[in-house]
Amino acid sequence: MTLPREGFAALLDALRAQVLGQEALTSRLLVALLSDGHVLVEGVPGLAKTRAVKTLAELLRADFQRIQFTADLLPADLTGTDIFRPEEGTFEFRKGPLFNHLILADEINRAPAKVQSAVLEAMEERQITVGTETYPLPPLYLVMATQNPLDQDGTFALPEAQLDRFLLHVQVDYPSAATEHQILALAEREARALLDSPQADGGAQFEPVHETDVREARKAVLEVHLAPQLENYVVELVLATRTPQAYDAELAPLIHLGASPRATIGLVRAARAHAWLAGRDYVSPADIQTMAPDVLRHRLVMSYEARAGRSVADDVIKRLLERVPVP
Repeated sequence: MTLPREGFAALLDALRAQVLGQEALTSRLLVALLSDGHVLVEGVPGLAKTRAVKTLAELLRADFQRIQFTADLLPADLTGTDIFRPEEGTFEFRKGPLFNHLILADEINRAPAKVQSAVLEAMEERQITVGTETYPLPPLYLVMATQNPLDQDGTFALPEAQLDRFLLHVQVDYPSAATEHQILALAEREARALLDSPQADGGAQFEPVHETDVREARKAVLEVHLAPQLENYVVELVLATRTPQAYDAELAPLIHLGASPRATIGLVRAARAHAWLAGRDYVSPADIQTMAPDVLRHRLVMSYEARAGRSVADDVIKRLLERVPVP
């Protein structure tokens, strides 16, 4: 029996019970899951980024793999490689860590571009090619990459081609003082539980969401109604990033390159998933406006003038949302 929408609401509640103070991150993970997309998360260490995707994998009973990106990592360390078997005189392919359901690409911008680009085919084509052989990836496949702020030492900017493969770019910040008290209490409870029962499973009390449930939910999300006027609104928002001078003359010097058509597709999918999780079978302007910053911020290439003046993509997106008429 297909898990109803309420089951995914319960999944979100269970995730938030384990990941305190990061409501936006947890909801965006489910939006990406339902939209069959990937997430790039930016923030300083210690803000529960790893915990969020690991807990989601536990609740989904999905295979999970954390990959620590470093400067000496090689593409084959991710994709796998052919191993020669001398006794048989043949090669055997040994799968790399990308062959799992949920992938955490931790600190992805600490690896050089050739390693970062190794995940492009996996993210976009859901397959990995090694030599002359192509290996399919599972239908339930989500990459959550984390990156440190680019002004930290030892980081490499992600190529635009790879950034465009991420459905969402989520920025996380420090929790409030009240939430930090709750985090401390949760950490102490977990430490005591681990001492009492070292084999305890954090997701054991939650009815798992299976891969077939996710597939059916994705079909339901695609059926969420998007009015023609709102489809035009999405297109106009994306076009506004390419011709900002038509909406605000001050924005024109700030954007070097606007968002690609992949942004239009992503914004529609994310808005539908956001509406479905909210219990509606139609998209509202608020769904589009809520998801627009996460869909667009990594797809805008800011000009040198903007970077020199400390203008960021979020400022530009906010002003475009104010300028583009809402139907």
